[in-house]
Amino acid sequence: MDTRSLLNQIASERIIILDGAMGSMLQALHPGPVDGCNDMLNITKPGLITGIHEAYLEAGADIIETCSFNATSISLKDYDLENRAYEISRAAGAIAKKAADKFSTAQKPRFAAGSLGPTAKSASITSDIDNPLNRAVAWDGLEAAYYDNARGLIDGGVDLLFIETVFDSLNAKAALFAIRRIEQERGVSIPVMVSATLSEGGRLLTGQTLEGFCRAMLPANPWALSLNCSFGADSLKPHLARLSAASPCLVGAYPNAGLPDRQGNYSQTPAIMASHIESYLKEGLVNIIGGCCGSTPAHIAAIASLAKNYKPRVPASVNAFQAAIDSGDYEEAVELAREKAERGAKTLILNTDKSRDPGGTAKNFIFLSNCFPVLAELQLIIESENWETIEAALKCVQGCALVRYKNAKEDSAEYREKVRLIRDYGGRII
Repeated sequence: MDTRSLLNQIASERIIILDGAMGSMLQALHPGPVDGCNDMLNITKPGLITGIHEAYLEAGADIIETCSFNATSISLKDYDLENRAYEISRAAGAIAKKAADKFSTAQKPRFAAGSLGPTAKSASITSDIDNPLNRAVAWDGLEAAYYDNARGLIDGGVDLLFIETVFDSLNAKAALFAIRRIEQERGVSIPVMVSATLSEGGRLLTGQTLEGFCRAMLPANPWALSLNCSFGADSLKPHLARLSAASPCLVGAYPNAGLPDRQGNYSQTPAIMASHIESYLKEGLVNIIGGCCGSTPAHIAAIASLAKNYKPRVPASVNAFQAAIDSGDYEEAVELAREKAERGAKTLILNTDKSRDPGGTAKNFIFLSNCFPVLAELQLIIESENWETIEAALKCVQGCALVRYKNAKEDSAEYREKVRLIRDYGGRII
């Protein structure tokens, strides 16, 4: 069984436990000035990193993350270590994998996840307030940096990769591109979780919505989508509920242990953090749970103890709406469309070609959906190979529908005629 299949099997049976913070654990140990770059500790003090990994494994973590959050050449340049990105990443992967293997059993396998941080630079946000076209980093530079980072982690032996604390989806897409390049070169498949961090308004720093982040990541077929950092466990919940509703794949969360005070101490004790996270578990919002900044092995032990009592989230089927349409159950389809709209969806594709009565199903769905104002917020896209179905639907739409007519060839006389008719019906062809 490959790693992704094994992880999915475990996730179907129980909630998967992640480890907690690495950086704040290292800070608590007061490393000396020469250890200012945490990632370099994989080379200079591997025993220190091993000890933290093992503490989380003893606390019940199924997955531990490498100490490589800043191990891209972009981030390491701050320490004049950019030429050692691959070496550091490989060492981090090897340390985590060795620790995971030490605790792994047939009944409870453990996994090492390679951490790929966001870097401190954005491909989407200008680096110069006076020049909106300026960027501190571009796609090619990010992809090359993530390529060395991921290659080192994989060569070190990690089982999966976490692209985490994503504040710019364009950065994350460059990381995904780099990972896919490695997979193609080696003929392997590496499970990937992508985890976003949100601002106070519930959006990524770039202004992208959580639903937009989800849509941007799904073409890469991630193993899981997640939220981390951002807030304490209590404040993260409403945003997690949105992700859980929007994501067709597994969903994770690893919030901070509250917020830090002026001395850098985080506000939530293990018991308090676990009590907030229990509400995630009761409502079936997660498949994967852990901790971020300020969390310790004690926090993870408390969370793991609670998680044993709850069932994992059941991912929503992306095909549920289409299945209802195909079966001609337009009432169920309308209910599912309402749920999509209430979760923040902006478009709805209506394709009734597989239903018993395509034109009738389209008409009945549209008529019934007109009873619910929330559905007026969705941009309807009518998709069909049958002109009669499209025409039947257009005769029922009160707004401006977009039409995808699959049988007409562009530049043909038929296409031009259909464009005219769609326009006359108040729609627009795409």
